[in-house]
Amino acid sequence: MSNRKQFQFTIGVIAYPIFFVLIIWSVMSFETQFNVNFNKYGVYPLTLKGLRGIFLSPFIHGSIEHLYHNSMPLFILTMALFYFYRPIAWKVLFWGILFSGFITWCIGRPSNHIGASGLIYVLVSFTFFKGIFAKHYRLIALSLLVVFLYGSMVWYVMPIKQGMSWEGHLAGLITGVLFAFIFKNKIAKPKKYDWEKDSYNEDEDPFLKHFDEDGNFIESIEPEEDSIIVRYTYKEENE
Repeated sequence: MSNRKQFQFTIGVIAYPIFFVLIIWSVMSFETQFNVNFNKYGVYPLTLKGLRGIFLSPFIHGSIEHLYHNSMPLFILTMALFYFYRPIAWKVLFWGILFSGFITWCIGRPSNHIGASGLIYVLVSFTFFKGIFAKHYRLIALSLLVVFLYGSMVWYVMPIKQGMSWEGHLAGLITGVLFAFIFKNKIAKPKKYDWEKDSYNEDEDPFLKHFDEDGNFIESIEPEEDSIIVRYTYKEENE
């Protein structure tokens, strides 16, 4: 896919992130209004019932504060995903939820792991590493911006805060790195100039033909055999 088609603003760049954030806020609103708690539907490691949390946990949050802290990063990163990586955006979201949730199910402590932070770590990790691997200036700039905004999140893949699912964060980080290697197709490639291509031949370059072997500029060069030569003849008028 060409860079022009990939880096193109569409209504989905804004609409999809808003829709996703509205869903998780609607779940919290439902819990508050009807005085119910969906925490039991989170990822509970190494149990058959806990597998349902792989799909449900990103939409469940323990408190308004928890939801608030996840909403803005989720919105910004999802919007960046749909703008810069539109051809694979849905794959990254769907498989990101699935893989990070399953890794959390495998390595997590015996507790209900809930929240969209695992998916956020998927997006941060994927966006950073994919931009570096792609070597495209726009994607590298996005990677640096992600580091500036969310670089401190790397500390939370370790058990430094009680009650926080660092296992979910670590699972998201691992998943994002894997996706950066796996999703190689349909990603914008850095533009190659003629002299960077394998088929480039210096002897056939029309610009270099204006220079001799020592690098001196040749004011005129002999026309090629197939070239059309136009000669003008000027005749003085008789007085």
